[in-house]
Amino acid sequence: MRLFRAASPRGSRNKYKYEPDWDCVQLSTVLPEGMVFPYDFGFIPSTVGADGDPLDILILMDSSVVPGCVVRARLVGVIESEQKEDGDWTRNGRLIAVATHAQTYQTAKHLGDLRPHLLDDIEEFFQTYNKLRGRSASIYLFH
Repeated sequence: MRLFRAASPRGSRNKYKYEPDWDCVQLSTVLPEGMVFPYDFGFIPSTVGADGDPLDILILMDSSVVPGCVVRARLVGVIESEQKEDGDWTRNGRLIAVATHAQTYQTAKHLGDLRPHLLDDIEEFFQTYNKLRGRSASIYLFH
């Protein structure tokens, strides 16, 4: 079981980013009208990823939580992403977890335990998200 801090809530157009100097989240960007975050996104406190930010995580829950909320969850998979911007490829992986209080995902221990279309939806969201930012991306989901 791990602790995660929620940043961008499901159903919101707002993307928040953790600001370590102030120990808070700040508004980073707003998704275009008609596009929302389909799942809660957050990060693992006290970690640093390859991009210099805390490790990103997608958290599956029954309903969203407010930005900054700490959520207990278990890891179920990894999203490996390579993004091409201005001719350069960079890796930007994310973890996938299930909130321990999530009734819907109670029995999920691995990505294979989730409904198949959910994984397709996750991949499609990241493809569209990157396209809107002028990047192409290769997305791979691992158990």
